[in-house]
Amino acid sequence: MKFTPTEMCLTRGVGRHRERLTSFELALRDAGIASYNLVTVSSIFPARCKLVSKTRGLRKLDHGEIVFCVMARSETNESHRLVASSIGVAIPDDRRRFGYLSEHHSYGENRKQASEYAEDLAASMLASTLGIEIDLDRAWDERKEIWKIAGQIVKTTNITQTAIGKEKLWTSTVAAAVFCA
Repeated sequence: MKFTPTEMCLTRGVGRHRERLTSFELALRDAGIASYNLVTVSSIFPARCKLVSKTRGLRKLDHGEIVFCVMARSETNESHRLVASSIGVAIPDDRRRFGYLSEHHSYGENRKQASEYAEDLAASMLASTLGIEIDLDRAWDERKEIWKIAGQIVKTTNITQTAIGKEKLWTSTVAAAVFCA
């Protein structure tokens, strides 16, 4: 049996509850993916796959279906602790080639920091497979310009969820790339 996804959507969510597992379940509900049997996979954006809206993607799935995804998950039970979950996406110019997804889970990073890091990580992995030499110490914006000039990367994006822990509650964040067709 061969299965190569043709569409993928991005989603995110946050949940809070006194129980850790319920907090995670609520984050999945907020993301719209709690009713599926989720199977996490490694971080490859398939060749010829299309990035579609969450609404379009999830509409294609049936409750209870086994669904493949790349998921980032963070949680805390510490009051005032900032958690973040982020998925970065890097899609090559040549759509016959595969791209990369990255999962980033962090503490203390705001949404901008976590999202830039995840996107940077996915783009860095893709650039290395395309033979683009990069200096990882340079700022993301500089590398992004180099890769666009080289004409090697069409699209980079991310989805990120952050939340601040509340007293006596677990706080969970999820970000997911869901393969939907």
